[in-house]
Amino acid sequence: MTSLDGTIETRGNGEIPPQDPSRDLRLPARPKPNGAALSSDSLPQPGNALTGKQEHYLKRELLSQQVDFEITELASTTALQRFGAPFRSDYGEVAPVDSDLPILRFIFVHHVRNFPFLDQAREKEFWQDKLQVFLELFAQKHISSSEDRLEESKRRKLAIKAKKLVELMMVSGIPTASGYEERIRFSELEVVDRGAQDQGLLVNTPEGHAINGWDVNVAGVRTTSVKRNFRYHQHAEFIIRVKQTGRPVHYVGRRYGEFAKLHKRLRTELPGKVLAPLPRKNKTTTSHTFFSGGDDDDASSVSSVSTHNTGITQDDNSSLRNLVGMNHRRGASLQPDRASPRASGEYRKEHVTLYREDQRVSLRAFLRTFLQNSQIAESKAMHEFLTGSPIKVNEEEMEDIERRKMMDEKRIEEQKRFYEIARQRAKELDVYMERFRRDVVERNGLTKLFQEIKDKERIADLSTEYQKFAEWLRIEVAATIYHLFLAEDNSPELFAQAKRIHSMLPYTALKQVIRFTNPAVVMNGVLDLFLAQPFGARSLAQRVFGMALNDGIRSFQKSIDALVVKVNDDVFCEKLKNFTNADEDTKNNIRSEAVVDGVDLVVAILKSDDIKPELSPEQVGKAFNAYVAWNNAVENVDDEMKTGAQLFAYLKQLLKMYTRQRDKAMMLSVIEEPVTLNLFRDLFKIFYEPLVRVYKSANVYNSVTDCAAFMDDMFHVLDLAQRQDVSADPNQTVQSFIDLCARHQDNFYKFVHEVHIHDNGLFTQLMGWLEGILEFLRHGPKGGKLDMNALFQGAVDMRLIDKAAAITEIDSLIKWQEERKKWHQDKTRQKMAAENSSSSGGPPTSTPPPGSATFRSSDFGINEADLADLDDDDESGDDSREDSEEDANPIAAEQKRRAKKQNHLRRNAGEPIKPEVKQLKALREGFLSMLRMVLAD
Repeated sequence: MTSLDGTIETRGNGEIPPQDPSRDLRLPARPKPNGAALSSDSLPQPGNALTGKQEHYLKRELLSQQVDFEITELASTTALQRFGAPFRSDYGEVAPVDSDLPILRFIFVHHVRNFPFLDQAREKEFWQDKLQVFLELFAQKHISSSEDRLEESKRRKLAIKAKKLVELMMVSGIPTASGYEERIRFSELEVVDRGAQDQGLLVNTPEGHAINGWDVNVAGVRTTSVKRNFRYHQHAEFIIRVKQTGRPVHYVGRRYGEFAKLHKRLRTELPGKVLAPLPRKNKTTTSHTFFSGGDDDDASSVSSVSTHNTGITQDDNSSLRNLVGMNHRRGASLQPDRASPRASGEYRKEHVTLYREDQRVSLRAFLRTFLQNSQIAESKAMHEFLTGSPIKVNEEEMEDIERRKMMDEKRIEEQKRFYEIARQRAKELDVYMERFRRDVVERNGLTKLFQEIKDKERIADLSTEYQKFAEWLRIEVAATIYHLFLAEDNSPELFAQAKRIHSMLPYTALKQVIRFTNPAVVMNGVLDLFLAQPFGARSLAQRVFGMALNDGIRSFQKSIDALVVKVNDDVFCEKLKNFTNADEDTKNNIRSEAVVDGVDLVVAILKSDDIKPELSPEQVGKAFNAYVAWNNAVENVDDEMKTGAQLFAYLKQLLKMYTRQRDKAMMLSVIEEPVTLNLFRDLFKIFYEPLVRVYKSANVYNSVTDCAAFMDDMFHVLDLAQRQDVSADPNQTVQSFIDLCARHQDNFYKFVHEVHIHDNGLFTQLMGWLEGILEFLRHGPKGGKLDMNALFQGAVDMRLIDKAAAITEIDSLIKWQEERKKWHQDKTRQKMAAENSSSSGGPPTSTPPPGSATFRSSDFGINEADLADLDDDDESGDDSREDSEEDANPIAAEQKRRAKKQNHLRRNAGEPIKPEVKQLKALREGFLSMLRMVLAD
């Protein structure tokens, strides 16, 4: 594995020979020159102007600037005309070396246009006459931006993510000519990531697991009597242990109905928030009989289970261990208590009955799921639920709490043992998995894998490496089933839901429908019905979408009419409406003025002479006073000014409603364009019809029966597992799930094999497409490499830059990247330490789940450090409920928006600031010319 001990990763020729060549299974790296393994941090190599690290971060900065420019330019109406083929241009054919967007052109030509489905699309009929016309039409509509709507639009979030992905691809894929390229690396990054993978082992701890300031555990259950009319009725009350940060522990008692009331109150307090469902009421009682005392070996100990009202018997060979969260309906054996193989004096037999235990565990998962969301954790409903009417726990109730705590700890220990055994079994396959990894990631590895699947009818006929991969996969799937349905607090609820859905699905009828119908013909008929335009009239699809959009437009108009009455100034309202309908250049000028003057966009619009009608001096003063009152009201400087601030609040709302209404109208006009329907029809034919042909020829309907059989078998195994005791043999537990997968692996393989042999080369093309991307990441483009030393020295010789100043800027970028990585690393470590410090089970093990390290990003040419940067600064907020809040109270909504911004600043306090670069900007033209040549193939 690549060393992460703080040294620098290099690219160059010549590999360091392994210590044990007979066991070395590492992948060949890019060629490295002799001596490249040594860090050249201090001085450049002979004949070079830059060190390896300076080369890399200069390349990265210039690529980042170019990617940012190209992603931004996609919103331009002329972007595709500057792409080159297959798109048409008013200036004639654009050669690759002349493209203004060389990076996006390269990605499009090599990784989009040759996609197995799209490679059949015709240049003029599809790319030019439909897709290009549609995208240019959409760009001309100028749908509102995030700045106009005071929120993160989905397009902006998508653009940010796309920029990071494209930058990662280019930085990792395009090498430098010297071969001495170096990166900053930290050994702790891998340790942090691997430790984070095992957080699931500790989320079910009974105590010490603080979430957003709340350490909550449904610790026990007691029975209370409530007088109703003339009789007393007994009810279960769940005792909740609550520890709030900085406050002592207290207990509250809540009945199931109060959990339902909490759910209802949260829906009222947080409208539009997606809430997890409340677990179903479960009145089952759980009983356990287990042995305690003695230093026995858990793996070989034998215990019994005592249950109530069951009639199911089990063989000794079916003994399974009780797993975390799986004890609902537990204990279904009528076997007599079996004697321990050790002397009876070594053990003390205990019988424990836990009233409503399954309900307790599921409600704990319910609460902790809610507390994961900071908005819910800070809500008034949650605070009152966890703090209102505290109770004093008596001795009997404390004993019940301790018994349940002991069972929770046993479950966690059993969960760790399960994963440990699974890891050990996966570890035995390491040698074979390394060979499999090497086969896959080397040239044409994916094609070889799928060709093997196509040629061999059974798993037993596969080569040894692929058979071992199937064995490893069984362990992975077994661990996944265990985790989903048995290992979590909410697993009982998930298991019950899955079982209900399975019981309702009509598998036989579904099989016959799939067998005797032709989905392609059906979908073509449906498509013709929705897209037909009789006598040039609007199609049914246009009418449906148009009706929905018109409803939205009318809804916005009602809000606008109400706001116009509240503003009570027609000039203000008309000026805002004219702004939303103005040309884009005028809008951009006004936005720029607002930024320069440091005022709200509404103020910039009202005082602008470019938007008619003009305001009178009295109206200007009125608007300015409203803006001052708005700021004071938002900042809570003077409550008396809140009344005056309402005018500005209504103006902001009105601008937002006008903007959204215009967006709806623009989308309606796009849908009503004939090219939209034609593009949709072509995309359907390109993507859907080939898949349907494969599905029909492969007799996929037979797999419906296989799926039903697997689900039946899985639920049977899970039912058995739920009825077992906490001391059953963990090896049998692991083996039972692996055997489940083994019984059905041939059916799954048969499905993949049948699809592949009838795919008409589709899978082969798809694998070739994926390998094309991997080839670029591993070896770079065929057009050559970026000679950063020649670029830099040439600029110095031409006196475009000052060498010393440019070197200083590059070094400042390196220092910033180093400090930034360290800051993110420390931030992640602190977060993990805060989550783990109070866990009763101690710090999480750093051992990853079985098989998780089989593939590494470096196998595919992506540097781990570059990949880690992909998620940096990804602070996308949840704006789903801001609209309703602003409608109800715009001032309060603005206060929350500003508080959210301040919270973001606090979270990022101490983050290194990127230094400003001036000298390096002069390299951009020369770099762009070199980049065009490299990506011109």
